[in-house]
Amino acid sequence: TCHYTESRLSPIPKRAKPTYLAMDKENQIIGYVVPIFRGSQEYASGLSDTEEARMKESAGYMARRNLFTSGLEMERTEQTSRKVSVRHSAEHISLSKRIYESEEYHKCMNEDSLMHAPEFVIKPRSHTVWEKQCVRLHCTVSGWPDPRVVWYKNNVTIDPMAHPGKYKLQSSYNVHSLEIDRCDFDDTAQYRVSAMNSRGELSTFASVVVKSMFIKYSSQNGIVSEYGITFETHIVDGFGVSFGREGETMSLGAMVIISPNLARYQPEVQDLGTLDVLLQTSKWCQMHWSGDKATLTLTHLNKEDEGLYTLRITTKTKYETYSAYVFVRDADAEVEGAPGAPLDVTCQDASKDYVIVTWKQPAVDGGNSILGYFVDRCEVGTTHWSQCNDTPIKFARFPVTGLVEGRSYTFRVRAVNKSGMSRPSRTSEVVAAMDPADRTRMRGSSAPWTGQIIVTEEEPAEGVVPGRPKELEVTEATKNYVVLSWKAPGERGHEGIMYYVEKCVSGTDSWQRVNTEIPVKSPRYALFDLAEGKAYRFRVRCCNSAGVGEPSEATEATTVGDKLDIPSAPGRVVPTRNTDTSVVVSWEASRNAKELVGYYIEASIVGSNTFEPCNNKPVKATRFVCHGLVTGESYVFRVKALNAAGLSECSQESEAIKVKAAIASPTPPYGISVLECVRDSMVLAWKQPTFIGGADITGYFVDYREVINGVPGKWHEANVKAVSDRAYRVSDLKENRKYQFQVRAANMAGVGIPSLPSETFICEEWTIAVPGPPHDLQVTEVRANTLVLLFKPPVYQGRDPVNGFYVDIKEADAEEEAWRGVNEKAISTNYMKIKILKEGETYVFRVRAQNKAGVGKASEPTEPVLAETKPGTTEIVVDIDDDGVISMNFACSNLTPDSKFVWSKNYKEITDETRITVATSGEKSKAIFNMPAEDDIGIYSCAVTHTNGESSSYTLSAEELKKLLEISHDHKFPIIPLKTELAVELQEKGRVRFWLQAEKISANGKIEYVFNDNTLSQGEKYKMNFNKDTGVIEMIMESLLQEDEGTFTFQLQDGKATNQSSLVLIGEVFKGLQKESEFMCKEWHRKQGPHFVEYLSYEVTPECCVFLKCKVGNIKKETVALWYKDGREVKGDGNLTFAEGVLNLEIAQVRGILMLHASQTLETTGTISKKDAGVYEIVMKDDRGKDTSTLNLTEQANSSTALKIQSTEEGIRLYSFVSYYNEALQVTWHHKSIAFTDRIKSGVVGEQLWLQITEPTEKDKGKYAIEFHDGKGGLKRTVDGLILVLLFSDRARVAGGLPDVVTIQELKALNLTCNISGDPVPEVVWLKNEREIVSDDHYIMKFESGKYASFTITTVNTTDSGKYSILVKNKYGTESADFTIRRKKEGWEEIRETSIFA
Repeated sequence: TCHYTESRLSPIPKRAKPTYLAMDKENQIIGYVVPIFRGSQEYASGLSDTEEARMKESAGYMARRNLFTSGLEMERTEQTSRKVSVRHSAEHISLSKRIYESEEYHKCMNEDSLMHAPEFVIKPRSHTVWEKQCVRLHCTVSGWPDPRVVWYKNNVTIDPMAHPGKYKLQSSYNVHSLEIDRCDFDDTAQYRVSAMNSRGELSTFASVVVKSMFIKYSSQNGIVSEYGITFETHIVDGFGVSFGREGETMSLGAMVIISPNLARYQPEVQDLGTLDVLLQTSKWCQMHWSGDKATLTLTHLNKEDEGLYTLRITTKTKYETYSAYVFVRDADAEVEGAPGAPLDVTCQDASKDYVIVTWKQPAVDGGNSILGYFVDRCEVGTTHWSQCNDTPIKFARFPVTGLVEGRSYTFRVRAVNKSGMSRPSRTSEVVAAMDPADRTRMRGSSAPWTGQIIVTEEEPAEGVVPGRPKELEVTEATKNYVVLSWKAPGERGHEGIMYYVEKCVSGTDSWQRVNTEIPVKSPRYALFDLAEGKAYRFRVRCCNSAGVGEPSEATEATTVGDKLDIPSAPGRVVPTRNTDTSVVVSWEASRNAKELVGYYIEASIVGSNTFEPCNNKPVKATRFVCHGLVTGESYVFRVKALNAAGLSECSQESEAIKVKAAIASPTPPYGISVLECVRDSMVLAWKQPTFIGGADITGYFVDYREVINGVPGKWHEANVKAVSDRAYRVSDLKENRKYQFQVRAANMAGVGIPSLPSETFICEEWTIAVPGPPHDLQVTEVRANTLVLLFKPPVYQGRDPVNGFYVDIKEADAEEEAWRGVNEKAISTNYMKIKILKEGETYVFRVRAQNKAGVGKASEPTEPVLAETKPGTTEIVVDIDDDGVISMNFACSNLTPDSKFVWSKNYKEITDETRITVATSGEKSKAIFNMPAEDDIGIYSCAVTHTNGESSSYTLSAEELKKLLEISHDHKFPIIPLKTELAVELQEKGRVRFWLQAEKISANGKIEYVFNDNTLSQGEKYKMNFNKDTGVIEMIMESLLQEDEGTFTFQLQDGKATNQSSLVLIGEVFKGLQKESEFMCKEWHRKQGPHFVEYLSYEVTPECCVFLKCKVGNIKKETVALWYKDGREVKGDGNLTFAEGVLNLEIAQVRGILMLHASQTLETTGTISKKDAGVYEIVMKDDRGKDTSTLNLTEQANSSTALKIQSTEEGIRLYSFVSYYNEALQVTWHHKSIAFTDRIKSGVVGEQLWLQITEPTEKDKGKYAIEFHDGKGGLKRTVDGLILVLLFSDRARVAGGLPDVVTIQELKALNLTCNISGDPVPEVVWLKNEREIVSDDHYIMKFESGKYASFTITTVNTTDSGKYSILVKNKYGTESADFTIRRKKEGWEEIRETSIFA
């Protein structure tokens, strides 16, 4: 009865659904349990599920049937049923075994029977994991032959090489696994594993869901709710890998685009620092969100800030992340050769008077081993740092004792080597010296306030001597110190206790108290000054006011020494390529390393033998990306491990690796479209992959499949051999059938994954009259306002041939209705330069073809293109070398190792070098014209592969070609520029000097001197000289003879450059020069002996006495003076005397006899009469020669011309001619304030008397007069000085505005202006290299309002470099101003552009 009732009331319960979540006692999920595969239940019980259920039903039936029978019968029935079941089970097992053995035997006899399709014995299961955790999917597959297993993520093949360290695939004994490291949100996907062999293919699926571990707080008041809205977030213009130095400030920022754009909506912005720690605003970092930009500012960089930083923008439905690494280098050491500062200073095990300070060793030791470290402490609230250890410690952990209970401290660490001390580390977090139990109570919540204060009074307790401390142990032992820890005793009374520590040498029983003066408050103590290598035992006693308790159990013997060994050197270091500036370095971990802190990686350029740290903060992984390397350089790497004991030896150096981007298979093509369709074939086109994998694409593979009733079939290969074009005709199709296509790209790394299936296309013949769409649109030469669009004509021509193309444009984010045409008239070329762009706007383009029937379907649009001129963009520069060779030059500084320069004419690659020869060297390439002619007219372009679209073009028109040929001719037959033409001047002794000055001539220049077609040579008559420094060339002749009348020519040659200058000396010009030369020669010879400085003149005294006087020079004692009147000598009665070189003769009438007294005066008692008239002469002579001066005292007088004014380049010249001039003529200039200075000078040239006034001013106005006496009388000439000033002000002048040198980039416009003055209005002429320039389309010269002259070069090119001049002249004078134009080159500093508008 009991059995029946139990079966009625307690039926067999349903099997509970298994759960794999690990729960704690409060049913909180604490983890995930991976179940162990136990196989089928049949193997555990020996019965199948069906047989077991049947047996249970049979047993129940027997129980109900015998419900009212005796218990003995019921027991016997149960025993019988059990025996039958066991027997049946045994028979079943035996039979199954025989069947299995038979099957195995037949399989061995027939090999075909062994082959079977793949089968998943264990399928992968889905997982839900936290972010940054690892997940592993595994499965067991059977099949013969052994199946090939491939893993997919969202139907895309997983390639572990494309994501190093992210995925790990393993296969062992038919067990296959996929391990995903450090999952993030992007790893949330459906994963498929496919097994395939010759008998078939089978796939199974599993999902992985990654959840964020960060809590998302509710929106603040005023912020738009996300209810009912799905936001799309995109992080653009993010921060890249950044490098800073300790002490600097660094800002990381990124633009965030959120759509839809709601004015008051604010997403959650999170910054994750190193080790994925959520950053909070502090004194070290500041975070800011401006509505569209997130910024993180690190206010004071330290090496602790080095690591991977992640920006996370979170909405309710999803989040976006962006990450980049920040490297922090050591600040410059205060002492040269000192090590870098330690880092990551932390405090551990803080108690009442004790704390353990730990840190990490720096990567830079300054070139010398670090001797140890000093620990400093500072009490909070003060600025005083005190050193905690007297001698440096090498262990990166130190116990600091002697703290005051209840006070807070910060700590820092300094490293020292033989060169000096490092900078201090960043200070630690504040730590309080207090009992750990008190710290725990303070962190807990306090009791609620009840509103009552209850005061109780307790009876004073009797003091109790504390018991023995418990669990004493040595927690840390080094050669510098030993740390003990214990627990307080149970018997301690109500008052606090303190401790005494005792030690004894192992093997003795002599205990010595260590802290004799002050007992320890904390249950932890550090012992110093122990003998290294000795073994000690330790024990502790408790004490309070009642006394000192019994000692604790002694510790085991502890030998003083470092228990932690320095780690061994890491194993094999393997570098692999990553990007153009980074390399991935992986290595084998240090073996048996204890308490490993991390690794430092160092890099060295091959051959430099200098290693620099790649990271200044240790990394724990065995893989690291070293950034900041120089592209194209070869590096070797080594790794060091470190723990608290120190740094290991360096690993062996890796093999050298050249820094360049790694090669991977390309991403899938996209944008598959149909260009033509006939009955059994279709022409497809597609777009190039966005990432080509760092190597040129070698070809494409096309697959197709038929779609029947919406169900796609199997894929078939359309081409076995790769096609290079992005268009292909797929043949052998069936008419009116539907097909889908996919394309794969291949490069030297392999074949990439296929594209997504195309749209479904129907294979039916096109019969439309208009042409099909153009294809393969490419954008090049992108600038701020222009770009060039290239395209290929349609494959399907329509009823008539294509005769033109139309280009359409629209903004990238505009609607379809915004498409508009660029050209109103169809173009016939397959390219077009578009010039209607706005800088900063993003555009898309498409092309339509037309024939006689009309305009066809538009092509697929291009990708969005931003109209901007990228930094570093260069243009093609036309150059002509010294040999006259014309070339087009293009330079690119952003080359990669695989980059190539591709030159094209009319955008078709130049392959025939008949007319153009291409030469490339380094970052520069040139296209050289072999024989420039009209056949070379066209558009030339150069593009650089494997760059971000570096390209440029140059249009060679007929006019441009003509100019280039002219310049080429000038370069082939160059001319040496001259500063001055050939001129002649007279020198001392009447020598004749012919000279000119070359503007530029080398030391190898040669000069030929020619006279009347006859070459002259160095000799007595001709003295030649060539000053190579100044370029002055001269030829000197002692005198001019009659046969020297003719033409003199200087012929110059400097390499290929030549020039010549001639001077014609014939007729009156020659005679005048010869006469002046002879005069100067005579004058020089005259002055070699006694001579007259001032010729003979007369003076009348108030007493009416007449004196004849003269001034002589270069006389000596032997010099004599002889006076003559009308040829008769006048004798005196005494020796001659000379007073200051002045010789006087007085005329006297004594009985009609002239007598010369010793004083050299001729006296008369009356007035002079006509009898005294005559010609007086004085002769000075000695052994060196003689000189004669004559004075005509007759009625004849001197005369002069009127005073005239002449304008010169320097100023104004006043002059008058006299009928004859000798040195006896006294000349005096009169003006109200005349003073002879460097500005105002006077002089005589022949019979011309002149006064030169340089730069006249208002002060120079007034009457000017010249007065001169010739001994017979005086003359006076005047002129109004106002005319001088007006005359000078009316001269043609360049008032200013022109710079000395203009430096400007090519293809820019240049405009120079200057002010012109003068009356009448001057004539203006512009010169280039001393040749007049005519205004045309290239040079535009204007002269406006008679005051302003402007000079414009519309487009500056190489040929415009040179010397330019402006020449202005009117009837009052001429003036010029010079300036030089230079083409700007890289590295030149900008020159101040005061009046340049370019």
